[in-house]
Amino acid sequence: MDKLFTLLLIFSVSFTGLSLTKDDTDFKDIIILKKDTIEYHFVQTPDLFTNKWHLLPQPLFWKKVMKLSPDSCVLNVARTRQILRVESLENWNRLTDDEKELARVKLREVYNLDSTERIFMTTGKRNFYQFDLVYSSIKRAIKIFKDNDTDPWFAQAILMIESPGKLEKSVAGAYGPFQLMKSVARKHGLRVDKYVDERKDFDKSAYGSAHLLRTSCIPEAKRIMRKFGVIVTTKMEKQLWFRLLVLHNYHAGAGNVENVLTNVVKPNCGCQSVITKIWQSTYGRFGNSSQNYSQLALASLLVLDEFISDEN
Repeated sequence: MDKLFTLLLIFSVSFTGLSLTKDDTDFKDIIILKKDTIEYHFVQTPDLFTNKWHLLPQPLFWKKVMKLSPDSCVLNVARTRQILRVESLENWNRLTDDEKELARVKLREVYNLDSTERIFMTTGKRNFYQFDLVYSSIKRAIKIFKDNDTDPWFAQAILMIESPGKLEKSVAGAYGPFQLMKSVARKHGLRVDKYVDERKDFDKSAYGSAHLLRTSCIPEAKRIMRKFGVIVTTKMEKQLWFRLLVLHNYHAGAGNVENVLTNVVKPNCGCQSVITKIWQSTYGRFGNSSQNYSQLALASLLVLDEFISDEN
């Protein structure tokens, strides 16, 4: 084991104006990882493993994609994200359309898949998911979210998904470390005009994200679940299924999430199946990218877990 690594469950620690103690239950899942001169802070997700989210094919698929170079590709079942084959992108692109379709037919035969199952080709995305450039900023985001009475788990999850080391504008126009749209950023306290765009400022972007989650995404997720007879208690707010539902609100908007739950999913519990059914459902503006959002969150948490435990 590399002696430069130490992993501690925090019962008493202080940093930049914030003191954590054994009685501070909001931080009972905070851990520290020290390497060389860098101190990393992360929020644990215990039910990632106890409820076996880590065994689901969708996050395992995205974890594979996140770690693959862009010159590789994964052939996978569109509906379940079951990985069928990994190969060179160059080799795949050499095939004609007919040869690609024949390859898909053979894969269906090998894996005993129905002829209606669509098989996707997904390229590796390691060039985008440069997590090593994100880890050190999570500590700072955790403090900002905590200072704004927002579950710091979301700071970690959103940073890992949205801007892993890059400050880029999305196709839809979202920008900054927490990928806020212009109108959303303005509504939650940021200045965005032709002179100033505070979304690129890490602390202000984190504040806007925390405020959005606390005042809209989380209460809206609770309201939506009440429609189906599920009362989300304070304890349930920390359960992974609910956190992922909140992330869907963050990404797709509560209205779109409510529509897909009301018209397709129709949940009858507060549990994992709410999320796994969302992965199989589309409705209106809730499409494939919306389905993928919580899958990406889970995959990034699995990558983070490997980073934390690699030397221990």
